[in-house]
Amino acid sequence: MSKKMDIVELLHENSRLTDKQISVITGLSEDEVKDIVKSLEEEKVILKYSTLVNWEKTEKEVVRALIDVRVTPQQGQGFNAIAERIGQYNEVKSVSLISGGYDLSVEVEGKTMKEIAIFVAERLAPIDGVLSTTTHFILKRYKQDGVFFTDGPEDKRLVVTP
Repeated sequence: MSKKMDIVELLHENSRLTDKQISVITGLSEDEVKDIVKSLEEEKVILKYSTLVNWEKTEKEVVRALIDVRVTPQQGQGFNAIAERIGQYNEVKSVSLISGGYDLSVEVEGKTMKEIAIFVAERLAPIDGVLSTTTHFILKRYKQDGVFFTDGPEDKRLVVTP
């Protein structure tokens, strides 16, 4: 694997790593790390640095839902144009093309279930090309991006030593 991919994976796992820490891990100089990170940002490989938050442990009320959307692909654009249009709404956190009975999976965020229901009924469903939607409210998140929101399951594997 290239040093560039090493840096991508390191930052994906922990975006708080400093250039100095990355240089120690990869064996590159700090200047080389800075140049590689800058090029990754310019090439849109690195799009954003973010923090994974357990909102249940804060006072902020957040409701999330996954919406399965069945659409009619547009001539010459397929699913791209409608996916990009859906992605323009502030409530929308992600849009993905999926296989199966639906075409798009849309993750949305709001303050209440009613707010999300109104978004679906008044803004998402009326979009030209949207045939149907099915909304699944996220009641509890157990794991995201490889991180358990609880203490996680107990590791019952035996340790093997040489």
